[in-house]
Amino acid sequence: MPPTVMNQVMLKDFIMNNPRMKDFTGEPEVCTDVTGRLYDGRLRGVLETLVGPESARRLETFAAIRWLASSTHRFMERWVDKHGLSEGRMQVLMRLRHQGDQPLGVLAEAMHVSPRNITGLVDHLERSGLVTRVPDPEDRRSVRAHLTEQGHALVDRIWREFMQRSLVLLEDLPQEDLEVVRDTCLRLIKRIESRLNQEAAATPTQRSKT
Repeated sequence: MPPTVMNQVMLKDFIMNNPRMKDFTGEPEVCTDVTGRLYDGRLRGVLETLVGPESARRLETFAAIRWLASSTHRFMERWVDKHGLSEGRMQVLMRLRHQGDQPLGVLAEAMHVSPRNITGLVDHLERSGLVTRVPDPEDRRSVRAHLTEQGHALVDRIWREFMQRSLVLLEDLPQEDLEVVRDTCLRLIKRIESRLNQEAAATPTQRSKT
């Protein structure tokens, strides 16, 4: 078995069966190493017992990204909540703002949620006067979500305010560091999507051998 696959199997087994991982919840324990870089002390200790120090440093990246995504979600959700929206509803508004009218099925696929979930989001936005359903010119049996003038004005105002609020968090960070973070995140996204596509295209026989 290749080392990468072996590590994945070990990691899955370790998380499922190790009591320390089952109790690994809450906020990270932020520490500073000798170079001045931050890391999660609790996670590093757990990972080092599994894969050793070198691999642990690499795997810490995913935990940091996950916590960043969670914090960003809360940061965004608390802001849009002031306008009576959820992050999901805001995502629908943003997609309609920048991509025009969208079939509900296309919205569901783009947001990686179920058609039922999208229907609920659009229903709520329609009751608020922010979105309306219009006939789909390409399919008479279908409808598209359409951003109203009220919705257009609201999403633009929220987005401008959110951008200003976000810039405050970034203003004293070196631009070079921000570009490294951006580049690394996008590289990982491309690798993850490529791996997911490969796995989806693999036959059951191929998948069982990997």
